[in-house]
Amino acid sequence: MSETFEPPLRRIGWHGDLPAVPADPPGLRLARVIAQHRAGYELHDGEHAFNAQPAPRFIKPGTNPVERPAVGDFVFVSSTRPPSIEQILPRRSELARAAAGERHQRQLIATNIDTVMLICGLDGDFNPARIERYLMLVEGSGANAVIVLTKADVSGEVAASVEELRKRVPASIPIHAVNAKSADSIAPLLAYLGPGSSTVLVGSSGAGKSTLTNSLLGESRQATSSVRENDSRGRHTTTSRALIQLPVGGCLIDTPGMREIKLTGEETLDGDQFGDIEQLAQDCRFGDCSHLSEPGCSVRTALADGRLDGARWHNYLKLRDELASAADSLETQLRRKSENRVLSKALGRRLDEKYGRH
Repeated sequence: MSETFEPPLRRIGWHGDLPAVPADPPGLRLARVIAQHRAGYELHDGEHAFNAQPAPRFIKPGTNPVERPAVGDFVFVSSTRPPSIEQILPRRSELARAAAGERHQRQLIATNIDTVMLICGLDGDFNPARIERYLMLVEGSGANAVIVLTKADVSGEVAASVEELRKRVPASIPIHAVNAKSADSIAPLLAYLGPGSSTVLVGSSGAGKSTLTNSLLGESRQATSSVRENDSRGRHTTTSRALIQLPVGGCLIDTPGMREIKLTGEETLDGDQFGDIEQLAQDCRFGDCSHLSEPGCSVRTALADGRLDGARWHNYLKLRDELASAADSLETQLRRKSENRVLSKALGRRLDEKYGRH
C-alpha cells in the first residue's frame, strides 16, 4: 500500500501490516466495512463514508458466512456506481461465536480488532461464568481481552466483585471497574483506544456498552435505555454492529447485546483461561482420573487446599462438555460437506458419461 494513502486509512484502524497488499489493484481502492445493513454495506476510506454492494459471488447460496464481508474488514472496492466490494483482505483477527440454533455455523462479530472489551454491569448482570465463556471466544481470536465492569457508581460491592473475578481469570487480563457516564472514571480505557487501534465492545443488553460509547465520543450518539429491576437486563438499543471513529484516534465497534454465547467448537481449554486446570488433570496419578474419588487426584487436592476455585472448576466442566459437543457437530458438518462434494462430483461424471459435456 502506498504511503500516500496510509494517514487517512490509519483513522479507520489501518495498521499497514496486513499481508499481501502490495498495491491497489487496477480500478479498485481500499476501504473498511464500518456497518452492515439489509440493503448492503457502509464503508469508509479514511476520509468519507459511502454505501456499497457485495460482489455477486459473496451472496451466492451456500457461501460460508465467514467468507462474506463483515464489520471491521478491509476490502478492495470498485469505482462503479454503486461501488462493489470485490475483495476481502486477509484478516489479522476474527472474533466469532456459533450462530443460534442447532446447525453449527460460525458468526463473525468483528474482524481486524486489537482489543475486545468485555462489558459487564456490577448489578444483576455480574456473572463471572459468562465472562469466562467470553474469554474462551476471545482467546483464539487474535485480539486481547480487557474486562470492563460498569455501574461502579451504583454498586456497593465493587472491590468484592473485582476480587472474585480476579480469582477466575488470568492475571494478564486487565480488569477496570468504572462509571461509564464519567469521563474521569473511564480515562484508563483510553490507553487501549489510541490512533490506529480497533476495539469491539461485547456484553449483555443493558450492561452499559452504548453508555460507554457515548462517553468516549463525548456526545449522545448511541441510544440507551434503562434495565429491568428484576434481572438488570436491557432492551436491544444497539441493533447492529457499527464501527465508530473516536476523538482519541481509535475505532470502536459497538455490538448488540448477546443473549446466547455459543462456542464454535474451535476453542481450546489449554490456553491461558483454563490451562492450569488442564495441567492439574495431567498430573493426576491415573490417566483416566474422573476427579471424583480416585487417590492421587491433583484436581481434588487443588480444590481442597484452595488453589482451584470451586465455581471455576464447575464452569470448566460445563464448558468442556459443551466444547466437545460443538466440536463433534463441527466435525459432522464438515464430513457431510465433504461427502456431498464427492457425491456431486460422482453424479457429474455419470451425467457427462451419459450425455457428454456441454
